[in-house]
Amino acid sequence: MLLADLARTSTEVTATSSRSGKVAALARLFRLTDAEEAPVVTTYLAGRLPQRRTGVGPKALAHRPAPAEQPRLTVLAVHAALGRIATVAGKGAAAERGRLLQELLSAATEREQHFLHGLLTGELRQGALDALAVEGLAAAVEADPGEVRRAVMLGGSLGAVAQALLARGPQALDGFRLEVGRPVQPMLAQTARDVDEAMDRLAPCVLEEKLDGIRVQVHRDGDRVAVHTRTLDEITDRLPEVVAAARELAAERFVLDGEVLALDEDGRPRPFQETSGRVGSRLDVTGARASLPLSPVFFDLLTVDGRDLLELPTRERHAELARITPAPRRVRRLEIVDPAEDGARRAAHEFTEQVLARGHEGVLVKALDAPYRAGRRGASWLKVKPVHTLDLVVLGAEWGHGRRTGTLSNLHLGARLPDGGFVMLGKTFKGLTDTLLAWQTDRLQQLAVQDDGWLVTVRPELVVEVALDGVQRSSRYPAGVTLRFARVLRYREDKTAAEADTVDAVLALHR
Repeated sequence: MLLADLARTSTEVTATSSRSGKVAALARLFRLTDAEEAPVVTTYLAGRLPQRRTGVGPKALAHRPAPAEQPRLTVLAVHAALGRIATVAGKGAAAERGRLLQELLSAATEREQHFLHGLLTGELRQGALDALAVEGLAAAVEADPGEVRRAVMLGGSLGAVAQALLARGPQALDGFRLEVGRPVQPMLAQTARDVDEAMDRLAPCVLEEKLDGIRVQVHRDGDRVAVHTRTLDEITDRLPEVVAAARELAAERFVLDGEVLALDEDGRPRPFQETSGRVGSRLDVTGARASLPLSPVFFDLLTVDGRDLLELPTRERHAELARITPAPRRVRRLEIVDPAEDGARRAAHEFTEQVLARGHEGVLVKALDAPYRAGRRGASWLKVKPVHTLDLVVLGAEWGHGRRTGTLSNLHLGARLPDGGFVMLGKTFKGLTDTLLAWQTDRLQQLAVQDDGWLVTVRPELVVEVALDGVQRSSRYPAGVTLRFARVLRYREDKTAAEADTVDAVLALHR
């Protein structure tokens, strides 16, 4: 398949508001896709790269060569080229990556260059969500969409299922079932405004601690234990504590869902960044375990001793989890059968306050009668977290790409220093509606003092209110911290830059 076919479909899906129109476009694309191309095609459709990181930053993409007149790049050739770029290391790596990137871009047409730019910057916003791609794939091979969706849940990735379907047709779906040793996509939660709303929507329900750790899926088959991340990467060798905990449980064959996190001497969670760094490190695991031990905590059980539990309600899965897992390894929880009962809401609020006092993120509210929907952001799980907000000053903005081409998108955010200056804390392009994008593009250009074609630097006058999950350490920014999952709520034109939050306030939030 030519990259041009994929880029054209991306444009079509972005421009089409109709769900059926998007599905039809994706179906046409899958009919052009060879089985061996399917994993790359599906990953690109999701706006991601199989390589995860390539080392290519926005500056390297600021100057594009003249585009090719005719499309000739294939999807697999692009995948191979990006693989070469991702593996460049050592002295002169930046220059070599730049050379390889220019070589790739010079072989791409203008539309393909835009598509690649969006992929490499993570700003490809085309609406080709997995649910739509599943329906498009099902239509392309004349399979039942529900069966394809279940296969994706249990097969670990849309790419693996697409490859099998395009090679063997609908009968390939029979090969996808829950198996110990093959990771499945985890169930995810939607968001509720507060605990009362969540209980009203889901009762009878259970409240559980929402831990600020790394999601893990643990498979045990006899002595063999495998640990996988939320993205299905295997990290068994990095987490000997989890392997040891799995071997202590009262069953020989199971799949567990849970979190792993670092705790301090008082049992409170250490900063997320410490847990993340420990899980991500492959070096001196023994020494890392001694200096920063991790604690696994489990909250669900998907299969045990040959019994598939996915379709069982939450209360029955938890009963099985409690049967094989000691209490210290299980998440704390509170069942609420009827929120209208005397004391039920008070108990729920007290439980939530205790969770927050222990330093955790918030609570997850789960319907007691709901099955486990692998790979779905189901409405039967609702997360409730306190929202932190900051009023920060816009220091600059990057020109957007893909559907945001021609707008100032990625904001550079700063906090106020004691001397009246500002220090950058991070960036965000999340939370911006089309209307807000248009407004901020016009407003920031009025404040611009420099435009290098990539970044527009502005006078520090415009205050924006952002929501964030917290603050973490970072060596990339002068204050030594950066924002976690920041998103724009609104502009505060009623505030001057002198009224923006200070660096001290941000550091207090980190503490």
